Amino acid sequence: MRTTLVNLSMNRPKWVFWGVLLLTLIAGLQIPSIQVDTDPENMLPADNPARIFHDHVKERFGLHDMIVVGVVNDTAQGIYNPQSLSELHQLADAIVQMDGVVSQDLMSLDRVDNISQEGPGSIRFEWMMKQVPQDQAGIDQIRTSVERLPLLNNTLVSGDGKAAGIYVPIVKKSESYRISGLIQTEIEKLSGNNQYYISGLPVAEDTFGVEMFVQMAISAPLAGLMIFALMWVFFRSLLLITAPMLVAMASVIITMGLLIGQGYTVHIMSSMIPIFLMPIAVVDSVHILSEFADRHRPGEDPKTAVKAVLGHLFTPMLYTSVTSAVGFASLAFTPIPPVQVFGLHVAFGIMLAFLLTITLVPAYIISLSPQRMAQMKDHNIDEDDNSLLGRLLIFIGRFSIARAKGLLAFFVLIVVGSVYGVAQIQINDNPVRWFKQDHPLRVADKVMNHHFPGTYNAFLVLDKTSDLRSGLQQQLTARAAQEGVDLQALLASVNNDSFIEYTNGLINLFDQRSYDDSDHETLWLELLDITEQAQVGSKYFLTPPALQYVDQLQAFLDQSDYIGKSNSFPTQLKTVYRELNGGADDQYKLPPTAAAAAQTVLSFQGSHRPDDLWHMVTPNYRSTVLWLQLSSGDNQDMSKVLSLVDGYVADHPLPEGVELNWAGLTYINVVWQDEMVNGMLNSLIGAFFMVLLIMVLLFRSVKIGLLSMLPLTVTILFIYGMIGLIGKDYDMPIAVLSALTLGLSVDFAIHFLERTRAIYRQCGNWEQTVADVYRGPSRAISRNAVVVAVGFTPLLFAPLVPYITVGFFLAAIMAVSAVVTVMLLPAVMSMIKDKDGLFGVKSPKESES
Repeated sequence: MRTTLVNLSMNRPKWVFWGVLLLTLIAGLQIPSIQVDTDPENMLPADNPARIFHDHVKERFGLHDMIVVGVVNDTAQGIYNPQSLSELHQLADAIVQMDGVVSQDLMSLDRVDNISQEGPGSIRFEWMMKQVPQDQAGIDQIRTSVERLPLLNNTLVSGDGKAAGIYVPIVKKSESYRISGLIQTEIEKLSGNNQYYISGLPVAEDTFGVEMFVQMAISAPLAGLMIFALMWVFFRSLLLITAPMLVAMASVIITMGLLIGQGYTVHIMSSMIPIFLMPIAVVDSVHILSEFADRHRPGEDPKTAVKAVLGHLFTPMLYTSVTSAVGFASLAFTPIPPVQVFGLHVAFGIMLAFLLTITLVPAYIISLSPQRMAQMKDHNIDEDDNSLLGRLLIFIGRFSIARAKGLLAFFVLIVVGSVYGVAQIQINDNPVRWFKQDHPLRVADKVMNHHFPGTYNAFLVLDKTSDLRSGLQQQLTARAAQEGVDLQALLASVNNDSFIEYTNGLINLFDQRSYDDSDHETLWLELLDITEQAQVGSKYFLTPPALQYVDQLQAFLDQSDYIGKSNSFPTQLKTVYRELNGGADDQYKLPPTAAAAAQTVLSFQGSHRPDDLWHMVTPNYRSTVLWLQLSSGDNQDMSKVLSLVDGYVADHPLPEGVELNWAGLTYINVVWQDEMVNGMLNSLIGAFFMVLLIMVLLFRSVKIGLLSMLPLTVTILFIYGMIGLIGKDYDMPIAVLSALTLGLSVDFAIHFLERTRAIYRQCGNWEQTVADVYRGPSRAISRNAVVVAVGFTPLLFAPLVPYITVGFFLAAIMAVSAVVTVMLLPAVMSMIKDKDGLFGVKSPKESES
C-alpha cells in the first residue's frame, strides 16, 4: 500500500491535487445544509427510558419548556408600584401574542386568579390584576392577595417583593432563542427604571447552539491562522507550512461534509471536530517536511529524498494515526449518540489526514520548481543545534540519562499526586455554566435565583399503577358466583377504554338488571354498590391517604436547602378548601374525604384557568406531579435531591401500587451526564488496552509496547489529577478530552521510540543514539507541541466555556505529553541494561563474534 500511494503521489501529482480538490468541493457543498441540535435531551437515545418517560409526563400533564422573564426593581417599593406593574402588564401582553408561545398557560400577575371567599361555602375567582391600580391602596391589595396564595407567592413575585416573573411556556425548545430575542426587543421599548432578565434552561441551550456556531466559525480559522503563523516563525518558509495547512483544511472540510451529508445534526460535540482534528492533521506533515529539508540537496532528484523520508516515517505515522483513531473510535461504545458520531468522524478524519499526508504532501513537494526546492534547504529546521530549542533539548537529553533514577522518582511522585487529584474529581455539569460569568444569561441566572426560589424545574411523578379493570372484574365475578350467576358474557358486553366509562356502563347494566331480575335484585344492587365504590376509589389521588402522603413528602422536600419551592395538587386543594371554609389560616388543610376533595376540585373549575389543575394531576386522578423549583441547575445538586427523595421513601414506603419517577430538564441532564461519564470511562479503559495491544503488535515487542504507554498514562493521570486538584468540574468537554489525550500522548511516544530504535539499529551505541534522537525527532516533537499548544490559544478568549476548556487542556496535553516523552522515556530506557534485547537487535560486537 505504501509503495502504491507514494508512487501515485510522485508520478501523478496532478491527479492527487484534482482528487483532493474534488473531494473537498463535494464535501464543502454539503455544509450549507447543516442542521444544528443543541438539545441535551438528544444526548440520550430516543428509546432511553428516562427520556421516554419525560416526554410522556409532558404530554400527560400538558407541561411545556419555559422561558422565565424577570422584572426587578431594587427600590424600597420594589415591584409593587404603578410604573413597574404597568410595564409588566405591557410586556406580558406582547409576549402572549408571539408565535411559538403557549398563550393559555403563560403565567404573570395579570393572567392569574385571585382566590377568595365570596360567602359561606362559596368561592370567588377574579383576575389578580385585570387593570393596573393607580393608587397605592389597590397595589397593596394585590400584594396582600399574592402573599396569601402559596401557588403565587415567591413564584410570580419574589418573597422580598423586589422581582416579578413571567413564565413563558413555548411549543418547542428550539424556538427559545428566537422567542427570547423577540422578548428582548419588547423590553427595549420600555423606558422605566426596572431591570429585565431572561433565563431558563431552554433559552440557555438554544442560545449556546447559536453562539457555538458563531464561535466555531471564528475559533477554528483563528486556530488555523495561529498555527500557520507559528510555523512560519519556526520555519521561516511559506513552502514548509503550506502543505500541512492544506492537509488540515481538506481533512476538516471533508470530515464535516461527510457528517452533514449523512444527515447527522451538528451537536455540541460534533461542532468541536475541527478543533480536535486540526492539530492531529498537522503534526505528521511537519515531520515529513522537516525530514525532507534535512535530506534533500539542491540539484538532486527530490523523489529520492521523499522515498527515503517516507521509508522511515511511514510506519510511525501509520502507528500514530491508527492509535489516535482507535482512541476516538472507542467513543462509539458510549451510550451517547452525539458522542458516538463525534468519535467515529474524528477517527475517520484522522485516517483521512494520514492518507492526505502521504499523498498530498509528497505530490506538493514534487510539484515545486528547483528554485523553490532550493529555498527549502535554507530553512532546514534540524541543523541548528545552537538555537535555544536545540541547546535545551541537548541539555534535556544529557540530564535524562545522567539523572535517570531521580527523574523516575520525580515522575512517580507526580503520578501519586495525580492519582490523589483524580480521586477529588467531581462530576458536574450545568448548561448555563457553558457561558462566561459576564454573559447575560449567567447574569440573569444569578439575579433570578437570588430573588426567586429557583428557575430550574424538576418534576416528581407519582403513579397509581394497579390494574383497576381486572381487579373489579375478579371481585364482581366472585360475588356473583356465590349466587350461581355467571357474569362473563355481561362483563364482556361493556367495552370502553376509560375505566370511568367502563364502570358507568356496568352501573347502568346492574341498575337495569335489578328491575328485570327480581329473584337476584339484592345481588345486582350489591354489584352496583361494589362498582360505584371501585369508581370512587379509582380516583386515587382524591383519597385522603394518597393526598396526605404527597403533602408530607412535599413538606419534607420544602425543608431541603436544595429545593427553593414546590407546588403540587395538595397545595391547590388546600388553598381552595381554605376559602370554601371561611378563609382562616387554620382551614388551610386537605379536604377530609374524597367527596370533599372532589367538591373542592369542582369549585376550582370555576376559575379563569381551570386547566391549571391538570398540570398537577391527571383527569382520572391516577397520577400526580410535584413541581420542584431548584436554584441551581448543577447535576450534583439535582443528584442530592434524588438521594433525598430515595431516603424519604426508604423511611416512608410508597403506598401499595404507587410508583415514583422523575422528569424535567434538570433531571434529564443528570441522566445523560451519568451515562456519558460511565460510557467515557469504559471507552477510555477499553481503548487504553486496545492501544497497548496495537503497540505490542506493531513494535513486535512487549517492552517497547509498554514503554510507548508511559507518556499516555502519565499525561492522562496528570491532566485529570490537575482537574481534580484545581476543583474543575468533570463536565462534557473534560470527558471528551480523554480521547484526545489518548491519541496525542501516544503519538509523540511512537515517533520517539520508532526513531530511537531505527537509529540504535544503525549505530549500535546508546550514547550516540541519544545524541542523534535529541538533534532530530525530539526537536520535531517539541516544535509540534509548541505549534499546536500555542496555536489554540485563541480558544482561551472565546465567550463559551467549553471552548476555553478545550483550548487550555489541549495545550496542557500537548505540553505534558511532549515533556514526558523527551524526559521520561530516555531515562527509563537508559536504566534497561540490555539495549540490544530492548530494540530487538544484536550489538556490533556480538555480530563480529
